Parts: sequence; C-alpha cells; structure tokens
Amino acid sequence: MRILIVEDEVRLARQIQAALKEEGYTADPAFDGPSGLERALLEEYDLIILDLMLPELSGLEILQELRRQKMDTPVLILTVKNRIEDKVAGLDAGADDYLTKPFATAELLARIRSLLRRHSGTKYPLLEIADVRVNPSTREVFRGGRAVSLTAKEYAILEFLLYNKNRVVSRLSIAEHVWGDHFDPFTMTNFVDVHIKNLRKKLADDRDKKLIRTVRGVGYLIKDPL
Repeated sequence: MRILIVEDEVRLARQIQAALKEEGYTADPAFDGPSGLERALLEEYDLIILDLMLPELSGLEILQELRRQKMDTPVLILTVKNRIEDKVAGLDAGADDYLTKPFATAELLARIRSLLRRHSGTKYPLLEIADVRVNPSTREVFRGGRAVSLTAKEYAILEFLLYNKNRVVSRLSIAEHVWGDHFDPFTMTNFVDVHIKNLRKKLADDRDKKLIRTVRGVGYLIKDPL
C-alpha cells in the first residue's frame, strides 16, 4: 500500500517514512503544500498523512481541494494544533482522523491500520494463489486456512509478488520496493534471497511444485502450481 506524507518538518517526515517502510508500506514525502497537493492529485495513494501548517499552501486548503475534486482517499491530519475548533475544522473539511504532535509512532501506525481497514471495502480484494490468501487491508496471511506470521519485509515481498503474479520480478525491483532508499546494492545483494528463503519456509513452500519460483539470473515469480 502507498502512503503520501505531506509534512514540512523534513526530519519528522523522514522518520515517519522510515517507520512506514519498516511496516511494509511504500511511503513518499512532500515537504510543502504545493508539491503535496500535486502528488496527491497526480498519483494514486491509499492514504495521506497531512500536516495543517505548511508553507505556501495550508493542509486545510489541500484537504478542501482534494474533496472538491471528489477524491475519497482517507486523510489523517497531523498537527501541533490541539484546539477543538481546529480539529472540528479539519474533520468538517473532510479529514478522516486527527493526531496531535507529539505522538507515539505506535499510535500513528494503529491509526493508519484502522483507516485502511475502514476504507478498504472492495478496493483491496484478497490476493490469492493456490491455497494462499492475503488480505492487504489487514495484512493477514493464510495458507490452507492456517494463519502465517510474517515479518513486515517478508509480507511486503509476498504482497509485491502477488500483485505481479505470473510475471518475473527482478531482485532489484523487489529490493527497491521493500527497502527503498535504504537498499545498497553493494552490501545488501543477498538480502532478497535470504528473505525469500525465510518466506518459503514459513509458507511451507518446499513441495515439488513450488509457488515461489527462482528465475536464474533474473529474480522470482509467484505462479499457480501446474
């Protein structure tokens, strides 16, 4: 899932981005109002984290414009303003939730999960292959009806493979999706292979007809067994 962070405090935006990527989300930052609005309108996001006090264009103005454009992407307002009237103004403009700075990362992540579940509806259908079921809105994984516990990065790899089902994806594509800017191809070349190995083990994908297949010299694909 893809999340936009519109926050002019660069350090805070990067911290939120890192926390989201650790949880397996794809997160893009925008550091001022105009660039945040542009990205929100031109690119597709599953959720927007929006600061109210932004340079050039306020978060409230961005929110009002998004709703005028009939965009129903869930918006979580993040701000130092804690007066009731500020909260009411944000919610009346179309915000879905409101979190006051400073905040605990755990609470932010819990609010995000709640919003994504609330707005999932039919937008996030189950990802399925053979007897594997993945629910993107709850991040739950089942094989043969049995719950499978994955780390955030293992889940991100599995979800990425399923979104590209029956197509070969390179190791580099997987790495960039999961680790983003933190991936160093010179020191982390075997990270993808190690995580794939662990993922296969947890999915009990050690049968003759594997779901996750290695394409030598290229990468991996996930495919229904023959």
